[in-house]
Amino acid sequence: MSTSSIIKTVNRPADSWQRQLSGARRSFSDLCTLLNLPASSFDAISELDKQFPLIVPEPYLSRIIKGDQRDPLLLQVLPQAEELVSTPGFSVDPLEEADASPVAGLIHKYHGRVLLVASSTCAIHCRYCFRRHFPYQENRLQRNQHQQALDYIKSKPDIHEVILSGGDPLTLSNAYLQWLVNAIKELPQITTLRIHTRLPIVIPNRVDAELLEILRPCTPRTVNSDHLNVVMVVHCNHPNEIDDDVEHALLQLKDAGITLLNQSVLLKEINDQADTLTTLSHRIFKAGVLPYYLHVLDAVQGAAHFDVPESVGIHIIAEMTQKLPGYLVPRLVRENPGATSKTTVTLITD
Repeated sequence: MSTSSIIKTVNRPADSWQRQLSGARRSFSDLCTLLNLPASSFDAISELDKQFPLIVPEPYLSRIIKGDQRDPLLLQVLPQAEELVSTPGFSVDPLEEADASPVAGLIHKYHGRVLLVASSTCAIHCRYCFRRHFPYQENRLQRNQHQQALDYIKSKPDIHEVILSGGDPLTLSNAYLQWLVNAIKELPQITTLRIHTRLPIVIPNRVDAELLEILRPCTPRTVNSDHLNVVMVVHCNHPNEIDDDVEHALLQLKDAGITLLNQSVLLKEINDQADTLTTLSHRIFKAGVLPYYLHVLDAVQGAAHFDVPESVGIHIIAEMTQKLPGYLVPRLVRENPGATSKTTVTLITD
């Protein structure tokens, strides 16, 4: 059955991913009420809401421990007054992506691959996001503008990989995503499609039959197949983010032949302990995903309170290496503006 034949308008049940996406919580007071948190004075929330609104979908919200103000999942999404503090060395564009955008919605920083801003929408607003100040209004692309980006890619024969990011590309409808994937498949030099997404973690119902049908034909069937390799990089920072529904969604993607990797951000008081990240590696691997990157926090203005010194990250990786096989130890990396690739952070010795 072709994907086009199964994509149709239906009455969506209450647990559909579309309803869960549109019904994400956006009120600080609602969040406090639902999680039994003290609704203390929080004068900064109105200003923060203008800069970077609160968005938390119900499936993720259900994994937060009620009444625990230090819950590691809560801390990732809860607006904090510290976000309004201007910190030296932190900027609104820490990776200088604006200088690497040859056409709207396209970021071309590294040799052989480009990042396409497929969507300006996220299912959840992580407070440490390095694109929290990204001008999405200027990069909210329609199909003709995405086509311009695809034309740019086609004109560069040295580009072999397209990375769909955003926002989150899986917030797109299945119909639009199908068009975009098919258009990328038609680019003769592209061998790999990579999708960066948090949706399978925060709304696991996003992995539905239509999505699997869209992505499955891209995966290689034979040695001489000209289908795309499909890599999905999910974003999970703490083992408590993975429940049975998330595991099921990830295993479905793996069974469809998609290569699954995980990237995390090293975050103060959330996952800055070797035991926490060791447990995450075990848990994510059980769901069919290999640990990939552990990112040093990008120096985005408003997120300095999450920062963990690189020296701490180095010792965490060293401790993980003693406890885990090599394939379960993520690479500790940072991204430097203007660099030709991500930089692996290692202990420097004399």
